[in-house]
Amino acid sequence: MFKSAEIGRKVEKQDYEAQVPELREELLNLQQELRKTSCFVILVLSGDDRIGISDTLSILHQWMDPRFLETIMLDNPEDGEDENPEFWRFWRNLPPRGHIGIIFGSWYRKAIRRAVKNPEKTNALENALSRINFFEKELVDDGALILKFWLHLKKDEMEKRMRQLEKDPRARRLSMKEEQRILRLYDKGQAVIQRVLSVTSTGWSPWRVVEGYDPRYRNLVVGETVREELAKRVHCGEPAPVKISLPPRPKRKLEGKTILSRLDLTSALPRAKYEKLKEKYQGKINDLTYRAAQKNVSSILVFEGWDAAGKGGIIIRVTNAMDARHFRVIPIAAPTDEERAHHYLWRFWRHLPRAGRVTIFDRSWYGRVLVERVQKLATEDEWRRAYHEINDFEDQLCRHGILVLKFWLHIDKAEQLRRFRERERNTHKQWKITREDWRNRQKWDAYKAAVEEMIFRTSTPYAPWIVVESNCKLHARVKVIETVCAAIEKRIGD
Repeated sequence: MFKSAEIGRKVEKQDYEAQVPELREELLNLQQELRKTSCFVILVLSGDDRIGISDTLSILHQWMDPRFLETIMLDNPEDGEDENPEFWRFWRNLPPRGHIGIIFGSWYRKAIRRAVKNPEKTNALENALSRINFFEKELVDDGALILKFWLHLKKDEMEKRMRQLEKDPRARRLSMKEEQRILRLYDKGQAVIQRVLSVTSTGWSPWRVVEGYDPRYRNLVVGETVREELAKRVHCGEPAPVKISLPPRPKRKLEGKTILSRLDLTSALPRAKYEKLKEKYQGKINDLTYRAAQKNVSSILVFEGWDAAGKGGIIIRVTNAMDARHFRVIPIAAPTDEERAHHYLWRFWRHLPRAGRVTIFDRSWYGRVLVERVQKLATEDEWRRAYHEINDFEDQLCRHGILVLKFWLHIDKAEQLRRFRERERNTHKQWKITREDWRNRQKWDAYKAAVEEMIFRTSTPYAPWIVVESNCKLHARVKVIETVCAAIEKRIGD
């Protein structure tokens, strides 16, 4: 793979200076055209030519408009970043639509370093590369243009550079340590790097290996490639989405029976017993969340359900029992302009809990396969592929050690109507009922079908759905708090 990048290509100074003005003008114009699209661009600059990466990074900032170009430093994790899943730091730094982000460090760095250090752990490398491919495919499906450049230097060229750095005190201070490490592991690392590049050079985000022997050649190749790919995207439009086909659901043994229809919505709890159980489990959840904080065990509670199913009341009873320093409640409404400029999962990655904390989502990422699906705010391809994206997202959370509890609060259509009318009559509750609630009720059957599909496709062993019979609010509150206590107790015991 690297032989073609070890030829010694050069560009003469006069040729370079003749080509740069036109290239720069075209890049600036394409940046303005890019801003009119829903595309965002990610430039990944990696390689064994570390000085060349820094130089090319600076050149791109000179050639392009820095207002719509951002360098995203992901070389080493910052304080607190290790408290979250590995890809959290990448998600939260993605550029918005119409902008270009240059990734310095990237999601490849850790995978390569681990593999070079532990070459016998081939399964770990393959799993990491599979995760990277899925991550990049998610972004491309959402409109990203990913351009990946590997800047390569032969070993003898690196040795020559090292001798030059040794004579330069400033260069020694800035670059010597990293250059020495790369040179020391050069032979060992080449096999790993070639494996990484071959597995992750996909049709949606291929690698470009660029020879780093001559800085002028290197910079022109990167600049011209960016120009060509940007021109394709802004002039030819976004690629047609790939049709998503889901595996069929198994036929039900009893026609008419569904996950939701099997629930016993007559489940009820007398007030006196409710008060007793509530006090018991609220005391328990207070103790358990404190112990979880001591052990750095984080939790995410997701609340979904029908309008007027009692999500707010349950969240109040859960949080009343907890130390306010240990939790956050994130109410999810229609996305803001900033959130619409990113992948729909971006805003949820930003709100993951720190070590030992609890994050409670009042509605969640499941809006993509519920309201966005039913109200046609997402295309069919978007909500169909969301099942896999959501499962992958939750898998990353659980593998990191975060406890994920997902509750669907279920009521029947008659009970919802009763609660809607009660809200309209009660002046203290009128703010809770909106035209949108009545509009959603008109599509009850479509929502029910979407809920059934959601539970079937996203109830996994690591993050199963907990369906709560909520016609009786008292029963629902106790069931949720009891379930949270049991799950945290099991986790901190494990």
